[in-house]
Amino acid sequence: MTTTFNCATGTLAPYSPSDSAPWNKKRATHLLRRMGFGLRPDEIENALQQAPGDLVDQIIDDAISLPLPPEPDWANWSTNDYDNFNEQRVEQVIEWITTWMEQLVTHGFREKLSVFWHNHFVTNYETYLCPSYVYEYTSLLRQHALGNFKVFTEEIGKCSAMLIYLNGVQSVRTNPNENYARELFELFTLGVDNGYTEDDIKQAARALTGWNGFSTDPYCVPITFVPFLHDGTVKTIFGQTGNWGYDDLHNILFTERRDEIANFICGKLYRAFVHPQEDEAIVSGLAQTFKDNDFELAPVLRQLFKSEHFFDEYNMGTVVKSPLELFLTTLREAGFSYTQESLRIMSYLSGDLGQQLLFPPDVAGWQGNRDWIDTNRLTGRWQGMDYLIFTTFQNQPQELVNLARQLSNDSIDPYEVTTAIANHLIPTGLDSQDAYERATTVFKWEVPQNYYDNGEWNLYWSEAPLQVALLIRHISRLPEFQLM
Repeated sequence: MTTTFNCATGTLAPYSPSDSAPWNKKRATHLLRRMGFGLRPDEIENALQQAPGDLVDQIIDDAISLPLPPEPDWANWSTNDYDNFNEQRVEQVIEWITTWMEQLVTHGFREKLSVFWHNHFVTNYETYLCPSYVYEYTSLLRQHALGNFKVFTEEIGKCSAMLIYLNGVQSVRTNPNENYARELFELFTLGVDNGYTEDDIKQAARALTGWNGFSTDPYCVPITFVPFLHDGTVKTIFGQTGNWGYDDLHNILFTERRDEIANFICGKLYRAFVHPQEDEAIVSGLAQTFKDNDFELAPVLRQLFKSEHFFDEYNMGTVVKSPLELFLTTLREAGFSYTQESLRIMSYLSGDLGQQLLFPPDVAGWQGNRDWIDTNRLTGRWQGMDYLIFTTFQNQPQELVNLARQLSNDSIDPYEVTTAIANHLIPTGLDSQDAYERATTVFKWEVPQNYYDNGEWNLYWSEAPLQVALLIRHISRLPEFQLM
């Protein structure tokens, strides 16, 4: 196993631009790649005109105030409302995944967090099959994405998708099911073998009993609490003894294990948004902020993304793009247009590469980073990028030229155009002068050299869209393009 080293320095003190660490396009793009899916060329100047801390606040404030997507007609349907449940439910879930893709492109940070929490509080649609449960679950991911983590944890455990996925509906006073209690500690709040015992799991499972108001006729109605099926006897959890129920368990958990929860969640946020190798001092500082704010997420995220540590160059280009990040970041940073159909295809392509929304592989979710890359998936990533690039070339070739003109200031020098596009799409640019020259050769394509030498060639030539497409294709196959 290869060890990943974190060489970044800096503290959680707010980043202050300086000669050695200027507020420039490179840092602005780094911020917007991690807090969303990058910057379109026409957004760069606006980002640079804001102070970095103000930009972070704006992104977070906008995410907090963002309304939910419009409620679909089927949001509260049970099987009684369907003409053909098996056919219509598939159509509805595809529709909702497409809506999620649209939201990801349009509202990057809130939606990127919704995917992060989907991969934390994991459920899989195949276990419950109800579009109404999908709507309830994804709404919770959005509502609490920047809210209070304790409240989030309490609410997610009662949602119908989770109750079925981790067997809560089967957990009754005479036969408590331990699945959810175990994952509540192991994956959702504390981490593996961190501050709990097998007896704590057994006792917690008893406190969680009673969420069994489940119907198969009609199916897909909300699951409710049934007091008669709850274990109303004394339990001891984390050394606290009493007749504990669902809310009591969470109160005890977040009181008795507050340090463990804070460190576990802040560590996971750090690995997802900063660097795959934790910086213990930074995570510890974030955890203290988390506790000081009673498990509110927004103050932690503000502190993290404003910090001088986050903007350290050693944190740039260190995280392997997920399939969704690969396609959607390229889509936005290249300024390509899209349709619902193209977003559906990108969703399918992401699924082929191992990341299909609503279908994580197991309760531990997608492991991410280097797990996204193997021989087969790398080839698939190239093929997926070919679809994105050449669909644009066929349907909107002017968008390729617009990208090159905006980034290079309408240059007639093929090396300048190549460098501008490569530096825009790759976090730290190409790794050598030879790499820039090879890329320039690809960009020149079959246009005779004398047209470049004489200054006759320009980006208005009819060959220019294909030249840009071939260059982006070349760039998309480079190892550094897979990073953000």
